[in-house]
Amino acid sequence: MGGVVAIGERTEVAGLALAGVTVLVAERPDDAVAAWEALPPGTALVLVGRAAARALGPARLEAPEPLTVVLP
Repeated sequence: MGGVVAIGERTEVAGLALAGVTVLVAERPDDAVAAWEALPPGTALVLVGRAAARALGPARLEAPEPLTVVLP
């Protein structure tokens, strides 16, 4: 089974580290894109904050892998 990664603003994703999620803080749009490009090999699920989702765009979010979910 692959890993779980969260990309987003610190206030959105920091607490997920307590559940073992790899947290990549992205306070700016460029940070979100850089975090996506640096996803660890074997990442199976990416949880994305709303601002990061806007920065990443639909092409990345709708790709078949890794499974990507935008946080409410």
